[in-house]
Amino acid sequence: MLTRATRSPFRFSLIGLLCAAAAGCSTGSLLVDEKDLGSIETQQQEQSTEIRNLSEDLKAHHRGMVRNNNENTRALIDTIRDQIKTPACPEKPQPVCSTPQPANTKASQRLQGMLIVGERENVHFLELGYTYEARIDSGAETSSLDARNVKKFERDGENWVRFDVPIPGADGKLKTVERPVARRVRIIQSSQEGDSDGESRAVVEMQFAIGDHIQKAEFTLTDRQNLTFTALVGRNILRDVMLVDVGKTFATELPDKIKKSDKAESNKKKDESDKKKDDK
Repeated sequence: MLTRATRSPFRFSLIGLLCAAAAGCSTGSLLVDEKDLGSIETQQQEQSTEIRNLSEDLKAHHRGMVRNNNENTRALIDTIRDQIKTPACPEKPQPVCSTPQPANTKASQRLQGMLIVGERENVHFLELGYTYEARIDSGAETSSLDARNVKKFERDGENWVRFDVPIPGADGKLKTVERPVARRVRIIQSSQEGDSDGESRAVVEMQFAIGDHIQKAEFTLTDRQNLTFTALVGRNILRDVMLVDVGKTFATELPDKIKKSDKAESNKKKDESDKKKDDK
């Protein structure tokens, strides 16, 4: 243990050290130079100014981003509104009424590509140059033409037939025609029930026109002078080509070229008839 005599010198030494330390902290004995302290303060002010500028720039940038974001949002909303907007219906077209045809106009009509014909039609035979009134009969399998004095013969090894056809408007006069035989058919009529063989008739191909439709088809040569119609059009012509409207007659009209030729032929026959009367 320290005695009183030894503690007194130590106490005075500690007091002396404390006084020396206090003297070092006085104004005249600063650890940092005043010039350096001023430089530090200047740098601190500059840093504060730069921080304020950066803060303003950041705020301005943030405001710009917010503004752009708002504009993009409005544009997106407008686009969505346009897409969900109720579509406008197109204007309903006004019906166009077709110009009614005159009552005497009989242009050939078609339904689904098939010619519409009545129960009576004018049929023009191109090889003969004659037009006959024909009955349109969907119940008849084959078509037939009024032919008289039918005679078969052979030409160049082929079967031919010679027959007479009536001349329209010539008072029972006939014209002789020769055609190759396409085939022969056997007809058994109700009055010939006892005759099992029936009647053999020649079939020839003839080119004809009904309205504006022209084709070649088979016609059975039959004496029809006691029948109403000179020709009969059956299913072999009608099938897949024509539709029959039984409520109509003469539903078709022949082309002008054919009608003119018929008229010229009729005038020729009339002139010949008048000449013979004058000769008498």
